[in-house]
Amino acid sequence: MNVTYLCLGGNIGDRETALNQAILIISQEIGNIVSKSGIYETEAWGVENQQAYLNQCIAVTTNLTAEELIHSVLVIEKQLGRERSNSITYEPRIIDIDIIFYNNTIIETPQLTVPHPRLHLRKFVLIPLNEIASNHLHPILNKTIFNLLSDCEDQSEVKEFKQK
Repeated sequence: MNVTYLCLGGNIGDRETALNQAILIISQEIGNIVSKSGIYETEAWGVENQQAYLNQCIAVTTNLTAEELIHSVLVIEKQLGRERSNSITYEPRIIDIDIIFYNNTIIETPQLTVPHPRLHLRKFVLIPLNEIASNHLHPILNKTIFNLLSDCEDQSEVKEFKQK
């Protein structure tokens, strides 16, 4: 059985419903959700003039290979209304599902890079991930999530979101 950590986010439409729908489909199509963080609201990272994001991290046990997992994630995003473009800038999105970790493996293919290459730079990933995996060791940086969060220089505001 494989363990993957996913970060979910979105900043258009009914953001909370999109997260809940993604979690439901992930539990049906990918595997058993063994833990999930609270939901956090953050300003859009790396861009201006976009609505705030809701973000949440989950831990999932799955029988899928990493390649099958990225395929499933992309299908779920599309099913929930995500339209990808070839733009190199961050665009608003109804849902985004990032693979943060897959077991303790390091993967670098044209389709997938794991661990996520920018996770240590983003408080909107580290804060919810710290809730569910504070002692998880980053296989490249050799630091726990707790330590990565402590060292993170991201100044963006990440606040708990009061769920409906």
